[in-house]
Amino acid sequence: MQLLASEGVNLPTEVVERGIEAYMLHMDVGSVRIRTPSEEKRIAGVFRGNGPRGSERSLRVGFDRYLLDLAASSGANIVRSLVTRIGWHEDRPQLEHGAGQRARYDLVALAAGVNSQLLQHGCDAAPGYSFPGTLTTFVCEFHLGQAAIQASLGDAMHIFLLDLPRLEFAALIPKGDYVTLCVLGHDVDQALVDALLGAPEVKRCFPGGEIPELACHCFPRLNVRAPAQPYADRMVWIGDCGVARLYKDGIGSAYRMAKAAARTVAFHGVAARDFAAHYAPTCRAMNWDNRLARLVFMATSAIQKLRPLRRGVLRMTATEQAHREMFHHMSSVLWDVFTGSAPYQDVLVRSCRPGFLASLSWNLVAGNAAALAGKAHRNAS
Repeated sequence: MQLLASEGVNLPTEVVERGIEAYMLHMDVGSVRIRTPSEEKRIAGVFRGNGPRGSERSLRVGFDRYLLDLAASSGANIVRSLVTRIGWHEDRPQLEHGAGQRARYDLVALAAGVNSQLLQHGCDAAPGYSFPGTLTTFVCEFHLGQAAIQASLGDAMHIFLLDLPRLEFAALIPKGDYVTLCVLGHDVDQALVDALLGAPEVKRCFPGGEIPELACHCFPRLNVRAPAQPYADRMVWIGDCGVARLYKDGIGSAYRMAKAAARTVAFHGVAARDFAAHYAPTCRAMNWDNRLARLVFMATSAIQKLRPLRRGVLRMTATEQAHREMFHHMSSVLWDVFTGSAPYQDVLVRSCRPGFLASLSWNLVAGNAAALAGKAHRNAS
């Protein structure tokens, strides 16, 4: 939201479904609330499209629709027609759309994600482009109503670090009358989703501890490896079909890459050599950060697998949140991992500082000593 505001784009209330004030981290050893840095409402819950299937709010304005209308108000000509093929005519890219209609353009920017059939045709038009590496994810919506959501989830996004095979990350995000569940992992399938929804940590987040029926769901793919060359003569790939941050901040990374592409076009040109000189460096920087991200997620995977480590992380975070005057080593790192609001390199550097390591070591000892003492007391009783 801060990046958009710096460009003069302030999201209206009809687009923002709910402001997120905090993150709730859930593990089998306990839960902890992580407040937004400086107590600011920095996260907005939005629907990209018109909302879940069967949504009662027919007048909902989705995030993408709002930006599209904003572009139109600035002079863009919106052609509401399905593009079916990308080819070439003479020296210009040509789009086929609708009932066999064709149109040539000086530049084509593809922002089709990785779930569109159009992307394969884009590959044919630019032989140097390779399809991104992907993983299957799971997204679903639950209809609870605002009163039930406020009572059970509040104005917080709920994060689950659970020791389930193939699970990387799961989150519940309140949005108006609905709650969105996002599941990231390796080869996400119905069995993994069922195991997650059966976990007591997840069930406790719903009214009465019961998982409601799904309003809608899908298994979309996610970009986890960038294409070799997300640009060509008069063509550039933006968002998930191009270079995107690993697992997090898809909207933010699309914004950064679109800005880099627009700057290249405006000040240098639309040839492949122009993109190679002025767009590719931004791509390489994000790819490098994604390599470091794999180290960060190796650490979160270790937290998921090792209960002693989970106890230390929980105690360290809870202590920081209880004492606002303390330097929030773990809290700030977890916040930036969950939101993707800081480069992974910055997260990794902060995680290796002596103060962070010393505090984590102390809390590992103290947290596990308390757990052992509690177990001994229960056995004695």
